[in-house]
Amino acid sequence: MSTLETTAASPADTGRGRLVIFAMAAAAGLAVANIYYNQPMLAVMEQDLPGPLTAMVPTATQLGYALGLFALVPLGDLVERRRLIVGQFVLLAVALLLAAVAPTPLTMLIASAAVGVAATVAQQIVPFAAHLAAPEKRGATVGFVLSGIFTGILLSRTLAGFVAAHFGWRAMFWLGMPLALGAGLLMAALLPRSKENSGLSYGGLMASLLKLWRELPALRRASYTQALLFAAFSAFWTTLAFRLAEPQFGLGADVAGLFGVVGVVGIVCAPIAGRFADRFGAQRVVVIGSAVVLASFVVFALWGSIPGLVVGVIVLDFGLQYALVPNQHIVFGLRPEARSRLNTLFIGSAFLGGALGSSGAALAWAEGGWSAVTAFGIVLAALATVIQLVGRKG
Repeated sequence: MSTLETTAASPADTGRGRLVIFAMAAAAGLAVANIYYNQPMLAVMEQDLPGPLTAMVPTATQLGYALGLFALVPLGDLVERRRLIVGQFVLLAVALLLAAVAPTPLTMLIASAAVGVAATVAQQIVPFAAHLAAPEKRGATVGFVLSGIFTGILLSRTLAGFVAAHFGWRAMFWLGMPLALGAGLLMAALLPRSKENSGLSYGGLMASLLKLWRELPALRRASYTQALLFAAFSAFWTTLAFRLAEPQFGLGADVAGLFGVVGVVGIVCAPIAGRFADRFGAQRVVVIGSAVVLASFVVFALWGSIPGLVVGVIVLDFGLQYALVPNQHIVFGLRPEARSRLNTLFIGSAFLGGALGSSGAALAWAEGGWSAVTAFGIVLAALATVIQLVGRKG
C-alpha cells in the first residue's frame, strides 16, 4: 500500500489532519489567485501596454491554466505529490517575475500564460485532499479546500485592484512572488509524502484521459455543466472593470476589486454545499447551483445600478459554488485511483469554458456593451441548467 493510501485511511479529523487540510486550502487559494490578478487591473495595464493584445491577458492566463491542467495535473497520479506541489510553486514564482518585468503586450501575454500553467498547482492539491479524507467526509473536505480556492479568487481581485490603483499593476506581480514561495514552503513542511499507484507511464496517463472521458458519462455531464457556468462567471468578471469605468459610474480598479469582497458568501457556501452533497446527493445540489447562476445574470440584466451589481455578485458566487463542489464530489467518486486525471478533465473543461467566456464577453462588450454581456451569461447558465435537468431525468 502506498504512503498516500495509508494516510488516507487514517482519521481525517485529528488536530494534525485539520491543520494539513487548512494549510492545503490556504495554499490552493494563494495559487489560484494569480490567474485573477489581471482582471481588475486591465484598464490600468492598457495605459502602460497599449494595444489590443493587452485585452487578451485574462484569456491567455486561463488558456495557460487549461494547458497546465492537461499537461501537469495528471502527474499527480504518477509522481510523489509533495515534491510536485512544491516544484510548481517555485515555477509559479518565476512566471510572476516574468509578468512583473514584461516590457511589451506580447511578452505580457506569454508571461500570463506561464502564470496560468504554473498556478495549476491548486489542482494538484484538491485531489490530494480528497485522498486524505475519509469517504464519508470527502465532500466536506473537498468543499473546505475549494473554499480556500474561492477565497483566493475573490480576494485576489480586491488585493490587485488596491495595489494597482496605489502602486501600479507591476507591483501586484512582485508581491505575488513571495506569496507563492511562502505557500511552497508551507506545503513542504506539512504535506505527507505520497507514492504513485497508477502503474502507468506519462504517455500512458495522457492516453488514458480520452479513455476516461469516453467511459464516464457522469464526468462528461459534470464537465460540460461547469464549463458553461465558469464561462458565465468569467464573462462577468472580465467585463466588470469596463462596466464600472463607464461615465454613469466612473469607478476605478480599486472599486472593481472590492466586488470580490462582496462575493465572500461563496466561501461559506463551499463547505455547506459539500455537506449537502454527502447527505442529499450531489446532482440535486448541482441543479440548484446552475439555476442560481442563471438568476444572477437576470439580476445583472434588469437591475443596472451598483446595488444590482452587488446583489448579482452575491447570487453568482453562491450559485457557482453550489454547482462546483458537488460536481467535483461526483467526479472524485468515479475512479479513486485516477483522481488527478479526472480532475484534469473536469477542471480543464471548466477553464477552457472560462477562456471562451472571457473572449466571448470581450466580443459581446465591443458589440453591444453590458446588455450583450448579460445576455451572453443568461444563455450560458441556461444551457448548464438544461444539461443538469436532462441528466437527472436520464
